[in-house]
Amino acid sequence: MYNPLLNTFVAVADCGSFTKASEVLFISPTAVMKQMNALEKHLELKLIERTPSGIHLTQAGAVIYKEAKFMMEYSQKAISKAKAALYDYETTFCVGTSLLNPAKPFMDLWYLVNQDFPSYKLHLVPFADNHDGILSEIEKLGEKFDFLIGVCDSKEWLCRCNFLPLGRYQKMVAVSREHPLASRSSINVEDLHGETLMMVRKGDSETNDHIRSDLEKNHPQIHIEDTPQFYDLSVFNRCAETGNVLLTIECWRDVHPGLVSIPVNWDYSIPYGLLYSFDAPKDVLQFVQAVKNIKSLPKEI
Repeated sequence: MYNPLLNTFVAVADCGSFTKASEVLFISPTAVMKQMNALEKHLELKLIERTPSGIHLTQAGAVIYKEAKFMMEYSQKAISKAKAALYDYETTFCVGTSLLNPAKPFMDLWYLVNQDFPSYKLHLVPFADNHDGILSEIEKLGEKFDFLIGVCDSKEWLCRCNFLPLGRYQKMVAVSREHPLASRSSINVEDLHGETLMMVRKGDSETNDHIRSDLEKNHPQIHIEDTPQFYDLSVFNRCAETGNVLLTIECWRDVHPGLVSIPVNWDYSIPYGLLYSFDAPKDVLQFVQAVKNIKSLPKEI
């Protein structure tokens, strides 16, 4: 059976310290340490090394971490399936939701077209914004959930599913609340000279690649630091902890409470919309067509 102490272990590994893990878990650092000691004793394995720079996984810890993440995802999937079994699958749309890809925009769409689906209910299926596993979540469209809604000009995403554009989000930057730019209502690109700008590595997003080319050509005073191909909370944490600047979008203003999002005086934006399977069933395609028939979408969608 899955040992719940593994949740604490994964939080410690992800956060890099007992204190930060305690904030995520809403328990004291002492409780975190006691739970880690109990887990290591139970497994008869040393999982972490405590160093002045933080927590580091041992070789055994790295193995347990990988398997624990798999078991947590599998458990969540099993629970979601069990909950979904309470509903009639023929009259239920399953919608994926996460911190960076919340279901609220889908709900706004739903209330515009649900009169066309009077017998249907919605079931929200949570998933993790894990940059190592997000592609596998996209591939589960049609299996784990019928729809996702989110920001997308990723080649890796678009080769795995259909995408119905609904609008665009402005590209912004985020900084820690202590950063000198944090009090600004907007900035110019020149204000980033001398800063380190975090953004996804080149090759997957046409929008981000265009921004990178512009900055490298016209603003070499800005140092660019590559992030993983897809953001997760660790990317926002690094921005908050290092004092770097993070390329972000307007809908992620509230993802990290320690960061402030600032508009930039440029014309860069990125599309967002509805993602669904290449092999979508008839009712999913009917929903997509109903959305296409909406003559004007509310600005907040």
